[in-house]
Amino acid sequence: MFTRLFLLATLVLALVAPPTPAPAQQTSRRSFIRDAEVENTIRAYATPLFQAAGLDPDAVRVHLLVDPSLNAFVAGGQNMFFHTGLLIRSESPNQLIGVIAHETGHISGGHLIRIQDAMGNASTEAILGMLAAAAVGIASGRGDAATAVMMGTQESAMRNLMAFSRTQEGSADQAGLSFLDSTKQSAKGFLEFFEILGDQELLVAARQDPYVRTHPLTRDRVANVRDHVARSPYSANPDRPDFIEMHKRMRAKLFAFLESPVRTFQRYKETDNSLESRYARAIASYRRPDMDTALPLIDGLLAERPKDPYFWELKGQMLFENGRGAEALEPYRTAVKYLPGSALLRIGLAQVEVEQEDPALLDDAKVQLTKALQSEPDNHSGWRLLAITYGRQGDEGMAAYAMAEQTLLEGRLTDAAYHAGKAERLLPKSGPIWLRIQDIKERASQVKEQRDRR
Repeated sequence: MFTRLFLLATLVLALVAPPTPAPAQQTSRRSFIRDAEVENTIRAYATPLFQAAGLDPDAVRVHLLVDPSLNAFVAGGQNMFFHTGLLIRSESPNQLIGVIAHETGHISGGHLIRIQDAMGNASTEAILGMLAAAAVGIASGRGDAATAVMMGTQESAMRNLMAFSRTQEGSADQAGLSFLDSTKQSAKGFLEFFEILGDQELLVAARQDPYVRTHPLTRDRVANVRDHVARSPYSANPDRPDFIEMHKRMRAKLFAFLESPVRTFQRYKETDNSLESRYARAIASYRRPDMDTALPLIDGLLAERPKDPYFWELKGQMLFENGRGAEALEPYRTAVKYLPGSALLRIGLAQVEVEQEDPALLDDAKVQLTKALQSEPDNHSGWRLLAITYGRQGDEGMAAYAMAEQTLLEGRLTDAAYHAGKAERLLPKSGPIWLRIQDIKERASQVKEQRDRR
């Protein structure tokens, strides 16, 4: 995990975390992260599969869990979870795409586990509420792998959460293979993933990756996938070159942020001049912190890829987290310029603008946050920053409204009702925001009544 944790109000700043816990602690806690590049890489792989399955790609939410083990699962509707261990250890895009195809099969087949049974008395709403609580601390996206608050979820609960039956596994395999064929992609990577899992089955249960324990692996499943590879006309199709680069970059970035700089320099040696190696070393140098090495490395990458939004984002983060916020503004603005559809990048820029405490920057921060929240209305950090922005401009009504949105997302129903009531008193009694305030008050009341009846 990352080396330190900075908290600003309820925000967890990007790419920093507590010292790495002891192994026993690692098995009982989970950390959610947000990162524009990693999420967009997964979505680039997954979108054709979602479409082949008849799913709306925008409706499937991707979640990243900091965990070195090899696992992926779906839960709580169309929510797909990936352990960072799976992303880092996958050796090719095709391997990861095979796993995504399988998990898509679970969603399209309606195989989602009955969470009430898996988690004892916990309801689906409670589980999703736990995920929402973790999201409270997620940084706005200013970082490349921004840290979130830790979840105190027990390993056994996470393991049981997605323990599918063998029948469901076989069904998801078949669906996933059909999605791969529909998109003219090879299933060889999925077969390679099975071979990795086959080696895992030789280990005692305590040492197995959770994917083996939650997704029963049988000889029939392996044989069916092997037979499909032998028959499919697409088995020889190679990975797309752009997917290969995206995969290398994702692995390098996650490794550099989640492992110690020493380990990063051991894996990505100075003699390796590949793009992903320089990317990893730039991150590791910044984390030391050694800005004299980090900045020339990222500047070199930008010289080659001047329109790469993620390189600009990283440069902005390096500067911002080293007390050079004014210098960080232009890199963040450039990142948004080249990837305007990214809510995370817009929120990251707004956070830098807000934290400069320069009134002249607040109008643009408001613009960035408003656009970001149109595409990510459940982003806690975005609403909090918007509340701060309105508050500093003296607009108490809109500040209260933004706080009502934030606290409702966080499940703080009393606070949500209070802020909504304040906004209702201060803002005009008409228009979409006034109607939304009524929705917030009603939702807070309904959820409170449901909880009181339990």
